[in-house]
Amino acid sequence: MAFYRKWRALAISGYVNVNMIRISSHSASSLSRFNCKKEDDGFWLGRLDHKDWLSPNEVLKIFTNLRDPELIMDSFKKVSRRMDYKPREALYQLLIDKLAHAHKFGAIDELLEIAKSENCRLSDEFFYRVIKIYGNVANHLERAIETLLQMPEFHCWPTVKTFNCVLNMLVCTRQYEVIHEVYLSAPKLGISLDTCCFNILIKGLCQCGKLDAAFSLLHEMPEQGCRPNATTYSTLMHALCKNGRVNEAFEVCERMESGGCYPDTITFNILISGLCKQGRVAEGLDFLKKMKLKGCYPNSGTYQALLYGLLSSNKFLEAKDFIAMMISEGKGPSCLSYKLAIDGLCSEKLLTAVDVVLNQMVHQGFIPRMGTWKKILECMFQEMDFHNSLNLINLADDYKEIKSWVA
Repeated sequence: MAFYRKWRALAISGYVNVNMIRISSHSASSLSRFNCKKEDDGFWLGRLDHKDWLSPNEVLKIFTNLRDPELIMDSFKKVSRRMDYKPREALYQLLIDKLAHAHKFGAIDELLEIAKSENCRLSDEFFYRVIKIYGNVANHLERAIETLLQMPEFHCWPTVKTFNCVLNMLVCTRQYEVIHEVYLSAPKLGISLDTCCFNILIKGLCQCGKLDAAFSLLHEMPEQGCRPNATTYSTLMHALCKNGRVNEAFEVCERMESGGCYPDTITFNILISGLCKQGRVAEGLDFLKKMKLKGCYPNSGTYQALLYGLLSSNKFLEAKDFIAMMISEGKGPSCLSYKLAIDGLCSEKLLTAVDVVLNQMVHQGFIPRMGTWKKILECMFQEMDFHNSLNLINLADDYKEIKSWVA
Protein backbone atom coordinates (compact mmCIF):
# COMPACT_ATOMS: atom_id res chain seq x y z
CA MET A 1 0.00 0.00 0.00
CA ALA A 2 2.88 2.36 0.78
CA PHE A 3 4.40 1.61 -2.64
CA TYR A 4 1.09 2.44 -4.35
CA ARG A 5 0.80 5.76 -2.46
CA LYS A 6 4.38 6.70 -3.46
CA TRP A 7 3.72 6.22 -7.19
CA ARG A 8 0.36 7.91 -6.98
CA ALA A 9 2.04 10.97 -5.45
CA LEU A 10 4.64 10.98 -8.23
CA ALA A 11 1.95 10.76 -10.87
CA ILE A 12 0.07 13.67 -9.31
CA SER A 13 3.24 15.74 -9.22
CA GLY A 14 3.65 15.21 -12.97
CA TYR A 15 7.06 13.57 -12.76
CA VAL A 16 5.96 10.23 -14.21
CA ASN A 17 3.85 11.80 -16.97
CA VAL A 18 6.72 14.02 -18.13
CA ASN A 19 9.12 11.10 -18.38
CA MET A 20 6.54 8.97 -20.14
CA ILE A 21 6.06 11.70 -22.70
CA ARG A 22 9.82 11.92 -23.20
CA ILE A 23 10.08 8.16 -23.69
CA SER A 24 7.12 8.11 -26.08
CA SER A 25 8.54 10.96 -28.13
CA HIS A 26 11.91 9.24 -28.36
CA SER A 27 10.32 5.92 -29.37
CA ALA A 28 8.10 7.55 -31.98
CA SER A 29 11.09 9.37 -33.45
CA SER A 30 13.09 6.15 -33.68
CA LEU A 31 10.16 4.28 -35.23
CA SER A 32 9.67 7.06 -37.75
CA ARG A 33 13.34 6.88 -38.80
CA PHE A 34 13.04 3.09 -39.16
CA ASN A 35 9.92 3.27 -41.32
CA CYS A 36 11.34 6.03 -43.48
CA LYS A 37 14.41 3.99 -44.33
CA LYS A 38 14.40 3.32 -48.05
CA GLU A 39 14.35 -0.43 -48.61
CA ASP A 40 15.97 -0.51 -52.07
CA ASP A 41 17.29 -3.50 -53.97
CA GLY A 42 20.59 -3.28 -52.11
CA PHE A 43 18.74 -3.67 -48.81
CA TRP A 44 16.93 -6.81 -49.97
CA LEU A 45 20.01 -8.35 -51.60
CA GLY A 46 21.86 -7.84 -48.34
CA ARG A 47 19.32 -10.10 -46.66
CA LEU A 48 20.58 -12.98 -48.83
CA ASP A 49 23.95 -12.73 -47.01
CA HIS A 50 22.26 -13.26 -43.66
CA LYS A 51 24.26 -15.87 -41.76
CA ASP A 52 21.30 -17.20 -39.82
CA TRP A 53 18.81 -19.68 -41.18
CA LEU A 54 16.81 -18.23 -44.11
CA SER A 55 13.19 -19.42 -44.21
CA PRO A 56 11.32 -20.05 -47.51
CA ASN A 57 8.89 -17.23 -46.71
CA GLU A 58 11.78 -14.83 -46.11
CA VAL A 59 13.25 -15.71 -49.52
CA LEU A 60 9.88 -15.13 -51.21
CA LYS A 61 9.62 -11.75 -49.48
CA ILE A 62 13.10 -10.75 -50.69
CA PHE A 63 12.38 -11.59 -54.32
CA THR A 64 8.89 -10.09 -54.18
CA ASN A 65 10.41 -6.72 -53.20
CA LEU A 66 13.28 -6.90 -55.68
CA ARG A 67 12.55 -4.25 -58.32
CA ASP A 68 15.31 -4.57 -60.91
CA PRO A 69 14.68 -7.64 -63.14
CA GLU A 70 18.36 -7.62 -64.15
CA LEU A 71 19.25 -8.76 -60.64
CA ILE A 72 16.88 -11.73 -60.55
CA MET A 73 19.04 -14.48 -62.06
CA ASP A 74 22.25 -13.63 -60.18
CA SER A 75 20.29 -13.33 -56.94
CA PHE A 76 18.56 -16.65 -57.60
CA LYS A 77 21.89 -18.40 -58.18
CA LYS A 78 23.21 -16.80 -55.00
CA VAL A 79 20.37 -18.05 -52.84
CA SER A 80 20.57 -21.49 -54.48
CA ARG A 81 24.13 -21.86 -53.18
CA ARG A 82 23.03 -21.50 -49.56
CA MET A 83 23.19 -24.70 -47.54
CA ASP A 84 19.98 -23.93 -45.65
CA TYR A 85 17.71 -23.30 -48.63
CA LYS A 86 16.55 -25.25 -51.68
CA PRO A 87 14.35 -23.46 -54.27
CA ARG A 88 10.82 -24.79 -54.63
CA GLU A 89 7.93 -24.24 -57.01
CA ALA A 90 6.67 -21.11 -55.22
CA LEU A 91 9.98 -19.31 -55.85
CA TYR A 92 10.22 -20.49 -59.46
CA GLN A 93 6.67 -19.26 -60.11
CA LEU A 94 7.35 -15.88 -58.52
CA LEU A 95 10.53 -15.37 -60.55
CA ILE A 96 8.93 -16.48 -63.83
CA ASP A 97 6.05 -14.04 -63.31
CA LYS A 98 8.48 -11.18 -62.68
CA LEU A 99 10.63 -12.14 -65.68
CA ALA A 100 7.57 -12.39 -67.92
CA HIS A 101 6.47 -8.93 -66.81
CA ALA A 102 9.92 -7.66 -67.82
CA HIS A 103 9.76 -9.64 -71.11
CA LYS A 104 12.92 -11.58 -70.23
CA PHE A 105 11.82 -14.88 -71.73
CA GLY A 106 15.35 -16.21 -72.24
CA ALA A 107 15.84 -16.12 -68.48
CA ILE A 108 12.64 -18.17 -68.08
CA ASP A 109 14.18 -20.87 -70.30
CA GLU A 110 17.28 -20.84 -68.10
CA LEU A 111 15.20 -21.14 -64.93
CA LEU A 112 13.34 -24.16 -66.31
CA GLU A 113 16.62 -25.86 -67.17
CA ILE A 114 17.88 -25.26 -63.63
CA ALA A 115 14.66 -26.66 -62.18
CA LYS A 116 15.03 -29.77 -64.33
CA SER A 117 18.67 -30.32 -63.34
CA GLU A 118 17.78 -29.89 -59.65
CA ASN A 119 14.83 -32.33 -59.96
CA CYS A 120 12.49 -29.72 -58.52
CA ARG A 121 8.91 -30.99 -58.22
CA LEU A 122 6.69 -28.78 -60.38
CA SER A 123 2.92 -29.08 -60.75
CA ASP A 124 0.68 -29.07 -63.81
CA GLU A 125 -0.71 -25.70 -62.71
CA PHE A 126 2.84 -24.29 -62.80
CA PHE A 127 3.34 -25.46 -66.40
CA TYR A 128 -0.12 -24.23 -67.36
CA ARG A 129 0.90 -20.70 -66.36
CA VAL A 130 4.29 -20.99 -68.08
CA ILE A 131 2.63 -22.17 -71.31
CA LYS A 132 0.20 -19.24 -71.21
CA ILE A 133 3.15 -16.86 -70.73
CA TYR A 134 4.93 -18.31 -73.76
CA GLY A 135 1.78 -18.27 -75.90
CA ASN A 136 -0.02 -15.10 -74.84
CA VAL A 137 2.75 -12.83 -73.57
CA ALA A 138 5.84 -13.89 -75.51
CA ASN A 139 3.92 -14.86 -78.69
CA HIS A 140 6.23 -17.86 -78.85
CA LEU A 141 3.90 -20.76 -79.58
CA GLU A 142 6.74 -23.09 -80.55
CA ARG A 143 8.16 -22.76 -77.05
CA ALA A 144 4.69 -23.30 -75.54
CA ILE A 145 4.36 -26.57 -77.46
CA GLU A 146 7.88 -27.64 -76.47
CA THR A 147 7.07 -26.97 -72.81
CA LEU A 148 3.94 -29.15 -73.05
CA LEU A 149 5.87 -32.02 -74.65
CA GLN A 150 8.75 -31.72 -72.14
CA MET A 151 6.56 -31.88 -69.04
CA PRO A 152 7.21 -35.64 -68.48
CA GLU A 153 10.94 -34.81 -68.26
CA PHE A 154 10.06 -32.87 -65.12
CA HIS A 155 8.16 -35.92 -63.80
CA CYS A 156 4.90 -34.05 -64.32
CA TRP A 157 2.16 -35.26 -66.67
CA PRO A 158 -0.10 -32.62 -68.21
CA THR A 159 -3.82 -32.54 -67.53
CA VAL A 160 -6.34 -32.20 -70.33
CA LYS A 161 -6.79 -28.56 -69.27
CA THR A 162 -3.16 -27.75 -70.12
CA PHE A 163 -3.34 -29.78 -73.32
CA ASN A 164 -6.50 -27.94 -74.45
CA CYS A 165 -4.85 -24.62 -73.64
CA VAL A 166 -2.18 -25.30 -76.27
CA LEU A 167 -4.75 -26.50 -78.82
CA ASN A 168 -6.84 -23.37 -78.29
CA MET A 169 -3.79 -21.12 -78.77
CA LEU A 170 -3.10 -22.81 -82.10
CA VAL A 171 -6.70 -22.43 -83.26
CA CYS A 172 -6.84 -18.76 -82.24
CA THR A 173 -3.65 -18.05 -84.19
CA ARG A 174 -4.89 -20.19 -87.11
CA GLN A 175 -1.86 -22.49 -87.07
CA TYR A 176 -3.93 -25.39 -88.33
CA GLU A 177 -1.00 -27.39 -89.72
CA VAL A 178 0.44 -27.80 -86.21
CA ILE A 179 -2.84 -28.68 -84.46
CA HIS A 180 -2.91 -32.22 -85.84
CA GLU A 181 0.64 -32.91 -84.62
CA VAL A 182 -0.20 -31.78 -81.09
CA TYR A 183 -3.46 -33.75 -81.20
CA LEU A 184 -1.54 -36.95 -82.04
CA SER A 185 0.75 -36.43 -79.03
CA ALA A 186 -2.16 -36.93 -76.59
CA PRO A 187 -1.56 -40.70 -76.01
CA LYS A 188 2.17 -40.16 -75.35
CA LEU A 189 1.30 -37.52 -72.77
CA GLY A 190 -1.31 -39.73 -71.13
CA ILE A 191 -4.14 -37.39 -72.12
CA SER A 192 -7.72 -38.64 -72.26
CA LEU A 193 -9.53 -36.37 -74.68
CA ASP A 194 -12.67 -34.62 -73.44
CA THR A 195 -15.55 -32.73 -75.09
CA CYS A 196 -13.72 -29.41 -74.78
CA CYS A 197 -10.80 -30.83 -76.79
CA PHE A 198 -13.11 -31.91 -79.62
CA ASN A 199 -14.88 -28.54 -79.55
CA ILE A 200 -11.54 -26.77 -80.09
CA LEU A 201 -10.63 -29.09 -82.98
CA ILE A 202 -14.07 -28.69 -84.58
CA LYS A 203 -13.78 -24.92 -84.27
CA GLY A 204 -10.40 -25.02 -86.05
CA LEU A 205 -11.74 -27.19 -88.88
CA CYS A 206 -14.75 -24.92 -89.31
CA GLN A 207 -12.54 -21.84 -89.45
CA CYS A 208 -10.48 -23.27 -92.30
CA GLY A 209 -13.59 -24.42 -94.17
CA LYS A 210 -13.21 -28.17 -93.60
CA LEU A 211 -16.82 -28.79 -92.57
CA ASP A 212 -16.84 -32.44 -93.65
CA ALA A 213 -13.85 -33.14 -91.40
CA ALA A 214 -15.57 -31.26 -88.57
CA PHE A 215 -18.67 -33.46 -88.88
CA SER A 216 -16.44 -36.53 -88.96
CA LEU A 217 -15.05 -35.49 -85.57
CA LEU A 218 -18.61 -35.03 -84.32
CA HIS A 219 -19.33 -38.67 -85.25
CA GLU A 220 -16.07 -39.80 -83.63
CA MET A 221 -16.81 -38.19 -80.25
CA PRO A 222 -19.03 -41.01 -78.87
CA GLU A 223 -16.36 -43.55 -79.86
CA GLN A 224 -13.90 -41.61 -77.68
CA GLY A 225 -16.33 -41.59 -74.76
CA CYS A 226 -17.26 -37.92 -75.24
CA ARG A 227 -20.72 -36.49 -75.62
CA PRO A 228 -21.30 -33.39 -77.79
CA ASN A 229 -22.68 -30.36 -75.96
CA ALA A 230 -24.41 -27.12 -77.02
CA THR A 231 -21.04 -25.54 -77.88
CA THR A 232 -20.20 -28.42 -80.23
CA TYR A 233 -23.42 -28.07 -82.20
CA SER A 234 -23.41 -24.26 -82.09
CA THR A 235 -19.93 -24.17 -83.65
CA LEU A 236 -21.10 -26.37 -86.53
CA MET A 237 -24.33 -24.39 -87.00
CA HIS A 238 -22.42 -21.11 -87.08
CA ALA A 239 -20.13 -22.47 -89.81
CA LEU A 240 -23.10 -23.70 -91.86
CA CYS A 241 -24.94 -20.36 -91.54
CA LYS A 242 -21.77 -18.48 -92.47
CA ASN A 243 -21.63 -20.51 -95.67
CA GLY A 244 -25.32 -19.88 -96.44
CA ARG A 245 -26.41 -23.40 -95.46
CA VAL A 246 -29.07 -22.28 -93.00
CA ASN A 247 -31.48 -25.18 -93.64
CA GLU A 248 -28.70 -27.65 -92.82
CA ALA A 249 -28.03 -25.73 -89.62
CA PHE A 250 -31.65 -26.27 -88.59
CA GLU A 251 -31.24 -29.98 -89.31
CA VAL A 252 -28.26 -30.04 -86.98
CA CYS A 253 -30.40 -28.31 -84.35
CA GLU A 254 -33.06 -31.01 -84.68
CA ARG A 255 -30.39 -33.70 -84.37
CA MET A 256 -29.06 -31.91 -81.31
CA GLU A 257 -32.44 -31.94 -79.56
CA SER A 258 -33.16 -35.55 -80.52
CA GLY A 259 -29.85 -36.48 -78.87
CA GLY A 260 -30.97 -34.96 -75.58
CA CYS A 261 -28.87 -31.80 -75.86
CA TYR A 262 -30.98 -28.68 -75.74
CA PRO A 263 -30.06 -25.40 -77.47
CA ASP A 264 -29.11 -22.35 -75.46
CA THR A 265 -29.44 -18.64 -76.25
CA ILE A 266 -26.23 -18.67 -78.31
CA THR A 267 -27.60 -21.49 -80.47
CA PHE A 268 -30.86 -19.64 -81.13
CA ASN A 269 -28.98 -16.42 -81.90
CA ILE A 270 -26.88 -18.21 -84.52
CA LEU A 271 -29.97 -19.58 -86.27
CA ILE A 272 -31.91 -16.31 -86.09
CA SER A 273 -28.92 -14.37 -87.42
CA GLY A 274 -28.56 -16.90 -90.25
CA LEU A 275 -32.22 -16.46 -91.23
CA CYS A 276 -31.98 -12.67 -91.13
CA LYS A 277 -28.86 -12.61 -93.31
CA GLN A 278 -30.85 -14.50 -95.96
CA GLY A 279 -33.70 -11.99 -95.71
CA ARG A 280 -35.96 -14.50 -93.93
CA VAL A 281 -36.82 -12.07 -91.14
CA ALA A 282 -40.42 -13.30 -90.73
CA GLU A 283 -39.10 -16.80 -90.00
CA GLY A 284 -36.64 -15.28 -87.57
CA LEU A 285 -39.46 -13.53 -85.69
CA ASP A 286 -41.43 -16.79 -85.55
CA PHE A 287 -38.34 -18.57 -84.27
CA LEU A 288 -38.04 -15.93 -81.54
CA LYS A 289 -41.50 -16.97 -80.29
CA LYS A 290 -40.50 -20.65 -80.34
CA MET A 291 -37.38 -19.76 -78.44
CA LYS A 292 -39.42 -18.21 -75.64
CA LEU A 293 -41.84 -21.16 -75.59
CA LYS A 294 -38.92 -23.51 -75.03
CA GLY A 295 -37.91 -21.54 -71.95
CA CYS A 296 -34.82 -19.98 -73.52
CA TYR A 297 -34.90 -16.23 -73.06
CA PRO A 298 -33.44 -13.92 -75.74
CA ASN A 299 -30.68 -11.45 -74.98
CA SER A 300 -29.62 -8.20 -76.63
CA GLY A 301 -27.83 -10.12 -79.39
CA THR A 302 -31.07 -11.89 -80.34
CA TYR A 303 -33.04 -8.67 -80.70
CA GLN A 304 -30.20 -6.87 -82.43
CA ALA A 305 -29.90 -9.60 -85.10
CA LEU A 306 -33.63 -9.32 -85.84
CA LEU A 307 -33.51 -5.52 -85.90
CA TYR A 308 -30.64 -5.53 -88.39
CA GLY A 309 -32.60 -8.04 -90.44
CA LEU A 310 -35.61 -5.72 -90.58
CA LEU A 311 -33.45 -2.75 -91.51
CA SER A 312 -31.54 -4.60 -94.22
CA SER A 313 -34.88 -5.75 -95.66
CA ASN A 314 -36.08 -2.11 -95.80
CA LYS A 315 -38.88 -2.82 -93.33
CA PHE A 316 -38.41 0.47 -91.54
CA LEU A 317 -41.85 0.86 -89.94
CA GLU A 318 -41.61 -2.69 -88.56
CA ALA A 319 -38.14 -1.78 -87.31
CA LYS A 320 -39.57 1.28 -85.53
CA ASP A 321 -42.12 -0.90 -83.72
CA PHE A 322 -39.45 -3.48 -82.93
CA ILE A 323 -37.25 -0.78 -81.40
CA ALA A 324 -40.12 0.24 -79.13
CA MET A 325 -40.59 -3.41 -78.09
CA MET A 326 -36.85 -3.78 -77.37
CA ILE A 327 -36.87 -0.70 -75.16
CA SER A 328 -39.92 -1.95 -73.28
CA GLU A 329 -38.06 -5.19 -72.51
CA GLY A 330 -34.92 -3.37 -71.42
CA LYS A 331 -32.85 -4.30 -74.49
CA GLY A 332 -31.53 -1.03 -75.91
CA PRO A 333 -30.72 -0.94 -79.64
CA SER A 334 -27.29 0.15 -80.81
CA CYS A 335 -26.51 3.65 -82.04
CA LEU A 336 -26.02 2.28 -85.56
CA SER A 337 -29.50 0.76 -85.45
CA TYR A 338 -31.04 4.16 -84.74
CA LYS A 339 -29.03 5.78 -87.51
CA LEU A 340 -30.08 3.15 -90.07
CA ALA A 341 -33.71 3.34 -88.95
CA ILE A 342 -33.80 7.15 -89.24
CA ASP A 343 -32.07 7.05 -92.65
CA GLY A 344 -34.58 4.49 -93.88
CA LEU A 345 -37.62 6.36 -92.56
CA CYS A 346 -36.30 9.58 -94.11
CA SER A 347 -35.90 7.86 -97.47
CA GLU A 348 -39.59 6.96 -97.32
CA LYS A 349 -40.58 10.47 -96.11
CA LEU A 350 -42.08 9.14 -92.87
CA LEU A 351 -41.38 12.21 -90.72
CA THR A 352 -43.78 11.28 -87.91
CA ALA A 353 -41.98 7.96 -87.46
CA VAL A 354 -38.63 9.76 -87.65
CA ASP A 355 -39.75 12.01 -84.79
CA VAL A 356 -40.58 8.94 -82.65
CA VAL A 357 -37.29 7.14 -83.33
CA LEU A 358 -35.25 10.31 -82.87
CA ASN A 359 -36.80 10.92 -79.45
CA GLN A 360 -36.13 7.29 -78.46
CA MET A 361 -32.53 7.64 -79.59
CA VAL A 362 -32.00 10.76 -77.51
CA HIS A 363 -33.68 9.27 -74.44
CA GLN A 364 -31.39 6.22 -74.71
CA GLY A 365 -28.38 8.53 -74.40
CA PHE A 366 -27.22 8.66 -78.03
CA ILE A 367 -26.45 11.99 -79.71
CA PRO A 368 -27.26 12.08 -83.44
CA ARG A 369 -24.34 12.99 -85.68
CA MET A 370 -24.37 15.73 -88.30
CA GLY A 371 -25.05 13.26 -91.11
CA THR A 372 -28.27 12.17 -89.39
CA TRP A 373 -29.43 15.76 -88.92
CA LYS A 374 -28.68 16.44 -92.58
CA LYS A 375 -30.90 13.53 -93.65
CA ILE A 376 -33.70 14.75 -91.40
CA LEU A 377 -33.48 18.33 -92.68
CA GLU A 378 -33.52 17.21 -96.30
CA CYS A 379 -36.61 15.11 -95.60
CA MET A 380 -38.29 17.97 -93.73
CA PHE A 381 -37.81 20.56 -96.41
CA GLN A 382 -38.90 18.18 -99.13
CA GLU A 383 -42.16 17.45 -97.35
CA MET A 384 -42.69 20.98 -95.97
CA ASP A 385 -44.62 19.53 -93.09
CA PHE A 386 -44.54 22.56 -90.82
CA HIS A 387 -45.78 20.96 -87.59
CA ASN A 388 -43.37 18.02 -87.60
CA SER A 389 -40.55 20.23 -88.84
CA LEU A 390 -41.03 22.61 -85.92
CA ASN A 391 -40.89 19.74 -83.40
CA LEU A 392 -37.74 18.32 -84.94
CA ILE A 393 -36.04 21.73 -85.07
CA ASN A 394 -36.82 22.33 -81.40
CA LEU A 395 -35.44 18.91 -80.46
CA ALA A 396 -32.29 19.52 -82.43
CA ASP A 397 -31.90 22.98 -80.92
CA ASP A 398 -32.00 21.42 -77.43
CA TYR A 399 -28.87 19.47 -78.30
CA LYS A 400 -27.11 22.42 -79.94
CA GLU A 401 -26.48 20.29 -83.00
CA ILE A 402 -28.52 22.06 -85.64
CA LYS A 403 -27.36 25.62 -84.95
CA SER A 404 -24.03 25.19 -86.68
CA TRP A 405 -25.75 23.50 -89.64
CA VAL A 406 -28.30 26.28 -90.14
CA ALA A 407 -25.58 28.92 -89.79
